Amino acid sequence: MYVQRQRKAFSILTAIFIMLIMATVAVIIMSLSGKITKETTEQYQREQAMLLAKSYTEYAIMAVMANDRNGTGGCLQTINSDNVIVNESNGGYQVRVQIAYIGNGNGVVSSCPTTTILTDAVTTTKSALNIIIDTYVQYHDFESPSQWRTYHKRTVQKI
Repeated sequence: MYVQRQRKAFSILTAIFIMLIMATVAVIIMSLSGKITKETTEQYQREQAMLLAKSYTEYAIMAVMANDRNGTGGCLQTINSDNVIVNESNGGYQVRVQIAYIGNGNGVVSSCPTTTILTDAVTTTKSALNIIIDTYVQYHDFESPSQWRTYHKRTVQKI
């Protein structure tokens, strides 16, 4: 009779120990799952920002090439998007492009304000005009939606 009580007590202790181990493993798995989800979402947002920056940079290059810089067309200085909706639950992405000109003073950028001309002393045989494009993509942080994250891409392009 005494041996039978010891077996029951041992069985209860073994069951409690196994349940504690299983609970610990479950907590570790849930913690890792949350971290992986967070990292995946952050990586997705950053990749979207990088793609938008690349697209808007290429758009800015095409817009500068099509714009009449020494006539009445004016000088292209900025390109802004009010809100590019990629993921509505996050509020989307905001894109801002700033363009600065590097070229000779032979009327290539005569309609541009002096604040957008970095220098007019640079001349190359292949291109009389170069531009620097700064593209900023802002998006909401995954964990705290009230905060913004910014991805910046700078490009130098011959026109």
